[in-house]
Amino acid sequence: MLGTFLIIFLALVMLGILPSWRHSRGWSYLPSGGVGILLVIVIFLLVTGRL
Repeated sequence: MLGTFLIIFLALVMLGILPSWRHSRGWSYLPSGGVGILLVIVIFLLVTGRL
């Protein structure tokens, strides 16, 4: 349950920080890349059964 919530939350955060809006164009892909790495780690922990 917690893992599913974390995946959904991180996916929504990734959508919110994509550099397609005016206020975030100068950020490049750094914020979404960091959240993407967190998403991969959470998915890995779910698959291995540690979360």
